[in-house]
Amino acid sequence: MCDDGAGVHVIREIIKHPIYSTKAVEIGCAVFDALPLLEEAERILLIDAMDAGGEPGSVYLCDLSEINNKPIKGSLHHLSVINALHTFGKKRASCIKLIGIEPDTIDYGLELSVPVQAAIPKVCEFARTIAHSWITEKAR
Repeated sequence: MCDDGAGVHVIREIIKHPIYSTKAVEIGCAVFDALPLLEEAERILLIDAMDAGGEPGSVYLCDLSEINNKPIKGSLHHLSVINALHTFGKKRASCIKLIGIEPDTIDYGLELSVPVQAAIPKVCEFARTIAHSWITEKAR
């Protein structure tokens, strides 16, 4: 769905140059498959498209508690990682953050819009900075 896949593009870039002492995982729609991994994580940094009303390609950082996303009832078609953590997560990580990227184009296709594509390096660097701060904090 074009820019809705921004998180996948970021994770694929991060996997090319792994971050020491972290695990980067492309979850996509395989939310149930990822639950055991998410439940054992000390900290989780989610990266995804996020419609917050800003300019396309804008980058946001939110704590899970700031995201107004209620557990779903009924269809599992739209089960997001956040909903899955709220609904099925047995153990909550000590810190769950989301890096959101404002989409421009939500339509059928695999290509990112120009503003979202331009934001990918910034998001990768942002994710690395957060991960390194968590690693440093844990070492103390």
